[in-house]
Amino acid sequence: MLLSILAVFSKLQAENTVSSFVNGHISNLLFQPDTFELKHDTLIRTISDSLNIHVTDTIPKIDSLVKQSKNVIESKVERSAQDSIVQDLKNKKVFLYGNAIVIYGDIKLEAAYIEFSFETNQVYARGVIDSTGKVNGTPRFTDKTQTFESKEINYNFNTKKGLISSVVTEDGAGFLHGQQVKKMADNSINIHSGSYTTCNDKEHPHFEFRFAKSKVIPDNKIVTGPVYLVIEGMPTPLALPFAMFPNKSGQRSGIRMPTYNESPTRGFYFENGGYYFAINDNMDIDILGDIYTRGSWAFKPTFRYTKRYKYSGNLNTSYAINITGVEGASDYNKSRDFRIRWTHQQDPKAHPSSRFSANVNIVSSNFNTYNPVNTESFLSNEFQSSIAYQTNWNNKYFLTVNASHRQNTKTKIVNVTLPSLTFNTNRINPLKKKSIGKPKWYEELNLGYTMKAENSISLPDSLLFKPDAVKQLRNGIQHTIPINLPLKILKHFSLTNSINITDRMYFDQKRKFWSNDTLFQNNDTIVGYLKTDTISGFNNVLDFNVSTNLSTKFYGMVLFKKGPVRAIRHVVTPRVGFSYTPKFSDPYWGYYDSYIDGQGIEQVYSRYDGAIFGSPPKDVSGRISFGFSNNLEIKVQSKKDTISGVKKIALIEDLTLSGSYDIARDSLNLSYITMSGRTRLFKNLNIQYSSSYDPYVLDSNGRQINQFEWNVNKRLLRKNQATWNFGASWNLSQKDFAKTPPKKAPPETIMASEAEINEINKNPEDYVDWSTPWSLSINYNLRYSNNISYMNYIPSTDKKVVQTLGFSGEINLTSKWKLTAQSGWDFEAKGLSYTSVNIYRDLHCWEMRFGWIPLGYRKSWNFSINVKSTVLQDLKLTKKKDFRDI
Repeated sequence: MLLSILAVFSKLQAENTVSSFVNGHISNLLFQPDTFELKHDTLIRTISDSLNIHVTDTIPKIDSLVKQSKNVIESKVERSAQDSIVQDLKNKKVFLYGNAIVIYGDIKLEAAYIEFSFETNQVYARGVIDSTGKVNGTPRFTDKTQTFESKEINYNFNTKKGLISSVVTEDGAGFLHGQQVKKMADNSINIHSGSYTTCNDKEHPHFEFRFAKSKVIPDNKIVTGPVYLVIEGMPTPLALPFAMFPNKSGQRSGIRMPTYNESPTRGFYFENGGYYFAINDNMDIDILGDIYTRGSWAFKPTFRYTKRYKYSGNLNTSYAINITGVEGASDYNKSRDFRIRWTHQQDPKAHPSSRFSANVNIVSSNFNTYNPVNTESFLSNEFQSSIAYQTNWNNKYFLTVNASHRQNTKTKIVNVTLPSLTFNTNRINPLKKKSIGKPKWYEELNLGYTMKAENSISLPDSLLFKPDAVKQLRNGIQHTIPINLPLKILKHFSLTNSINITDRMYFDQKRKFWSNDTLFQNNDTIVGYLKTDTISGFNNVLDFNVSTNLSTKFYGMVLFKKGPVRAIRHVVTPRVGFSYTPKFSDPYWGYYDSYIDGQGIEQVYSRYDGAIFGSPPKDVSGRISFGFSNNLEIKVQSKKDTISGVKKIALIEDLTLSGSYDIARDSLNLSYITMSGRTRLFKNLNIQYSSSYDPYVLDSNGRQINQFEWNVNKRLLRKNQATWNFGASWNLSQKDFAKTPPKKAPPETIMASEAEINEINKNPEDYVDWSTPWSLSINYNLRYSNNISYMNYIPSTDKKVVQTLGFSGEINLTSKWKLTAQSGWDFEAKGLSYTSVNIYRDLHCWEMRFGWIPLGYRKSWNFSINVKSTVLQDLKLTKKKDFRDI
């Protein structure tokens, strides 16, 4: 930063050299005041102007006296002082008093007093002492975003050396203090009695690394002699013979210091130690690892990449050997675990019509048991991944290529789809004309097209990479063509006619037959069994169905002139439809076959049973569907609505009764009658209901027979099952109880850096939000189900009640203390579910965290106090009791 001071005053020195040669002239080249008075060879003028400085040949014989300086002024120089500017022509000096400011380009120097000597080419700046004895207006130098502060500045333009006292300057992410600073000709800086800190309290930093001497190499490093740590002004025994601090902007490679401790089950350990490789501005690699004296270890590399306005992403992999207990003992356990986490985002501006994204999260079944990344990953047993490429042509044709993965660490079942290709088009109206006017009814005919091709596998994770896994692959191609003709009848009825064509392409089919051979399996002898053969070859499987649906709406409203309820509105939506599906088990189609089992009974099966897109329907269907939906709302007076004075409240959002009658069946034509409904009360309580009813009588084995309940038991329907779902949630905070919102000035917008945003996204649990004084969230869900079965005409009910209760909250105890907690109630175990308590203390440039999980499998605690700045992120103290040690 001192180099910029040199630039300003070296240019001023070039101009003032001219003034020194024209000593006898009142009108000199540096200052041309509009008004002045002569007092004892001293010019005094009042300041508030800007000056364009240039050398001309208007002064007689100036070219023969002056050699023009190489430092030619190339931009506007502005000078001002609140008090005065004085030029002493006799002693060849200029003085600026009272909030003096000199601006040259992006460089700005501020001080209460600035003095410049033409003879010695020396500049001097300092503050002044006011009547209270306080020093005001200390020199402050700014160059774009850099700031340099000191008590005094002395600089010589001839030797290009400077001496500065009591310096405070921001250097990178830290602050450099020095009692005496000497700027050398090679632009390096020597500091005597200085310190380095990341605390922005310039007068009394809360901690600092003190040293007797150091050398600052610009844009490289800061090297010191013996250095020791000082906390709150108190020296500590933490000292080093020398130290090097980074002094270069941007990312840098370096060693990642590990944390260390002792585990009762795994021994002494080092965790999260390694090396950080700053490859370039677009990518880096962070290699971390853990090692334990009892054999456990982990390797955790992370690769990050980004290209502005194009894409960004990171690849995080982990491989761990987790050993607990002593080999040979009953509590000994060894586990090999891995994790692959890859995220990729494409900038929307990179390509408007194409997009590539990835969100991969693959873990072994025990990884989060021993190596949980966060609370969410520990509590989850479902993990999903997706890699997708999407593109379109003129927003009419759309293509998506996708690979997906889904696994359950509890059941250890993995589902992988690789790849899945989908191509579809917008709906088109082939009969629609471009003429202006009301379209004809047949012009509403529209059709679409969707093609989907998939290759998938589902099996236990232990068999995923076995050679025989490929035999479990399922693949195929499906084409779907929906054809619709919507019509409006008598203005109030909507009639929709549809034909749906589905074409499936498979590359094998199943053939089943009964074998009377003896089979030995699992130490058991089986006489006669079903044998299935897979026959490879191309197979085209086509099916279709036709349907027509008619619907309308009836509105009923009652208005009230008095009272809080101003209106009641009831909307009924009846609908009736018919759909027909041919019998695709007919030999004509060739989709179904049969075999005679061991009891001599013919069994019909689909040759494409278990195929990825299923098989055509077996039986003919001519189904007449019916149903009606209800919606009930009221309008009440509302003082908050200043326009209409009323507001709507939905008493019943939806209540639907539906069923169907299949005219193609020879018996049991009527389906179950189902009823479902939903509503919301008090804005926080959601209620859902569903039930089904059987119109037919059951025999002694609980099977339907072709007799109506009304004919036998004189009741229309018999209840089969019912389900109620209640969900309530409350989110409370201070603003919900404030009578009037506090009037505050608009908060200052602080833009976070890209690195800070990435750190928050990477560790969301570490982010502390002080904007909310307190908040409380409560979530309660209750599910009641009642399934009724019959045996020997005696009903048996299976009633289940499932309840979940979760709550979390946070409170700012003071402006520096924050408490957060989350828990829940396990109604089956009759105890608290996962519970955590966290305390955070803001210590200005330090921070303290305490986390406690008091019960459960993850029972543990941890305490840490560390420097906030990432430059000194390894300056911390950590103590913990890990859940894996219990």
